[in-house]
Amino acid sequence: MEKTYEPHQIEQRWYQTWEDKGYFAPRGEGQPYCIMIPPPNVTGNLHMGHAFQDTLMDALTRFHRMRGDNTLWQAGSDHAGIATQMVVERQLEAEGKTRHDLGREAFIERVWEWKKTSGGHITRQLRRMGSSLDWAHERFTMDEGLSEAVKEVFVRLYEEGLIYRGKRLVNWDPVLHTAISDLEVLSREEKGHLWHMRYPLSNGTGQLVVATTRPETLLGDCAVAVHPGDERYKHLLGELVELPLTGRKIPIIADEYVDPEFGTGCVKITPAHDFNDYQVWLRHRDENAISQQPHGGLINVFTRNAAIRENESEEDGLIPEPYIGMDRFAARKQIVKDLETLDLLEKIEDHKLMVPRGDRSGSVVEPFLTDQWYVRVQPLADPAIKAVENGDIRFVPDNWKNTYFEWMRNIQDWCISRQIWWGHRIPAWYDDQENVYVGRDEAEVRKQHNLPDAVQLRQDDDVLDTWFSSALWPFSTLGWPEQTDRLKTFYPTSVLVTGFDIIFFWVARMIMMGLKFMDDVPFREVYIHGLVRDAHGHKMSKSKGNVLDPIDLIDGIELEALVEKRTGSMMQPHLAEKIARQTRKDFPDGIPSFGTDALRFTFAAMASTGRDINFDLNRIEGYRNFCNKLWNAARYVLMNTEDKDCGQHGGDTELSSADRWILSLLQQTEQQVIDNINNYRLDLAAQAIYSFIWDEYCDWYLELSKAVLTGEVTSEAAQRGTRQTLVRVLETVLRLAHPVIPFITEEIWQRVAPLAGVEGETIMLQPYPQADDALINETAAAEIDWVKQFVLGVRKIRSGMNIDPRKPLPVLLQNGNTNDRRRLETNRDFVTSLARVESIEWLGDNEGPESATALVGEMKVLIPMAGLIDKDAEQARLNKELERKRNELERTEKKLGNASFVDKAPAAVVEKEKAKLEDIRTTIRQLEEQLEKIARL
Repeated sequence: MEKTYEPHQIEQRWYQTWEDKGYFAPRGEGQPYCIMIPPPNVTGNLHMGHAFQDTLMDALTRFHRMRGDNTLWQAGSDHAGIATQMVVERQLEAEGKTRHDLGREAFIERVWEWKKTSGGHITRQLRRMGSSLDWAHERFTMDEGLSEAVKEVFVRLYEEGLIYRGKRLVNWDPVLHTAISDLEVLSREEKGHLWHMRYPLSNGTGQLVVATTRPETLLGDCAVAVHPGDERYKHLLGELVELPLTGRKIPIIADEYVDPEFGTGCVKITPAHDFNDYQVWLRHRDENAISQQPHGGLINVFTRNAAIRENESEEDGLIPEPYIGMDRFAARKQIVKDLETLDLLEKIEDHKLMVPRGDRSGSVVEPFLTDQWYVRVQPLADPAIKAVENGDIRFVPDNWKNTYFEWMRNIQDWCISRQIWWGHRIPAWYDDQENVYVGRDEAEVRKQHNLPDAVQLRQDDDVLDTWFSSALWPFSTLGWPEQTDRLKTFYPTSVLVTGFDIIFFWVARMIMMGLKFMDDVPFREVYIHGLVRDAHGHKMSKSKGNVLDPIDLIDGIELEALVEKRTGSMMQPHLAEKIARQTRKDFPDGIPSFGTDALRFTFAAMASTGRDINFDLNRIEGYRNFCNKLWNAARYVLMNTEDKDCGQHGGDTELSSADRWILSLLQQTEQQVIDNINNYRLDLAAQAIYSFIWDEYCDWYLELSKAVLTGEVTSEAAQRGTRQTLVRVLETVLRLAHPVIPFITEEIWQRVAPLAGVEGETIMLQPYPQADDALINETAAAEIDWVKQFVLGVRKIRSGMNIDPRKPLPVLLQNGNTNDRRRLETNRDFVTSLARVESIEWLGDNEGPESATALVGEMKVLIPMAGLIDKDAEQARLNKELERKRNELERTEKKLGNASFVDKAPAAVVEKEKAKLEDIRTTIRQLEEQLEKIARL
């Protein structure tokens, strides 16, 4: 093996080997185990959330594959309708063109070209992460097979009356000209205003003051609402007010939606431009004062561009001429100005409000009344709720089922149409009379409805919401609507691994569609993981400049390249400057190369169920050191076992207490790891692996093995037993750790396996370790625990007395019982070697010179100090340290004696200072005791 562990020399080589040899494919007759990858956007880059989530899925997949399960991790990506269309439209914009210049068909061809050349970027990054997906069966939501599944589901739901077309409010992006889902709307607090407008009572007796953040929607008001319990306005219920600038009269109504404490307690109701107002309108639309208004009170004032619309006819006349064609924000300014002129503006207040913006365009999203396609969700939601209630699906952690229930029990019909070109086109056709026909294709429509070729049909221009095709992912990827072998084998899938933010948008919809079309749940368990945040607990975002790229952590990146990466797309120079400054402060030397395994182990070690992760580079640096430790341990093992008899071909072996102890501890570790992975506690599994390899195997067992392998009187059988234990334990622990750190374990295993008598092409198809209770040896564990205490006691004395760690020491023992004497004789070579002991003698109860003492149970371990230390130098050193500690004590006592500090500082800070004070006092006592002992020499 190379002297230094270099992950880049092995990672891509091994991944290519695994993929080329088809190791990721399902195999064997074992129990089916399947995970569906949440399909990443074809436009996307691998971010920290992906890398974290995919590490968890890959660890589970590799674990079950090694356990003998017929394992499938289904690969695939999502066509990401809006995001992908925007990418290609920007390319066209750079060429001075629009999609309309190309036409729909040519534009779609252009998108497919882009997908072919650039769309696989994120899948290449997934490979860098070591993801063992079944790439041979990779799917794409716009594949022919998946497209057929989408059409089949749409048609069946339509035929059952569960899909319909209707006019309702949607989130409208006026830049993209399409409805978007709630998940694509980012609401952030921004500075705005609260305009207080006077609406005169039509009876001439006064006015109502209405407070609003959107005066431009006044043109579409159908009512003014007050709270039914608001005594200020009870006498006005049923009265009418003059709607300024319009000449219309609208009623005063009572509704509990109104907050009497907000503004004036009077709220304008504009149902075509506010989701809450729309709900108020639904509750009151049958009341005469509203139902008799134009359009039944549902008055749209905007165009698709969020400009003031024209009047639909001369009779319409709802929109005052001066505002027609104005952008909504220009109209806002003009309306406010006109109200002021008419003395109908009482005041303007500064006001912070949540502003919804499209996540792709950045434009302010407009609630907009349009004709859209909807899924009638309640009949699908009821069985999906029951599936979780009765335990057919289990959430991990369990509390997330409450979030699921909250959403599902308050579910609204789902708007599934989008006004873009890239996506699954809605399988609906219209004739010249606007009659609608739904079918799998135009030929089917004509046949079902006896429509001759002379009847012109045009297909609906809209495409389906990306979440519609994603909802079918667990069965469409397996071949549905055909009854394929893969579908029969792997549906229902085993577990869905995902974040809490898409429980409703994706998880719930998969459950509804799975139950509807497969008559079974799509997965048995839903493992909800936390979000990856920065080291300070802040959400990672480009605008904050705290994004980490997992590939940069694997490969490393120089400081200036990192600064450019974080600020290159920034439009505001002052923000770019701030981010650059912070980046240079946080990463003065850039980011070093850590390798994939170190990153994966970090993710696993931090994967506490349901908790967010504060990602700190110190953690990944520690786990890179762990990989180095494992590499160096393997080098030691190979140097002591290659070309030597390790018992793989028979022969007498004699196991030392250390051999029996490490084998015993390995069984317990194996069971801990298996139990924790089965319970989705990869953090505890990683901790158990780390502790065994670093703390026990490397720090203790390898050192103990030297006493056997280099001992002059050790038998050949004992040396053979230790060599056998070295390679067998290492080979086993490599298999144990492989699901989390696949690359380094494969590289080492290839060299160690033959020495352990294990055959096979790859570690990833070897059986996962299984604990053997027959190897658990409490006696050996007690023996080595005694040795550890002995060695640590001597080392503590060395450290405390500043004795050269290389200097052999004489040791005297007192108060030992029969067990201690037996253990010493059995393990004398171990304690002599590890503690660097020159001699060991037993003393009577009252014998012995002035000594430093350690305890091993009741037994005293004495090291005579005479002649071991320079008395004067040691006294000088201890006095200097004692003076430093006393000064520190004085400062800390003074700080805690300051009432201002104790009263004003956070309680945690005060407690920390108190704990520090006790530590200082303890250290001072220990130093004084050491000085007293030295003085007696």
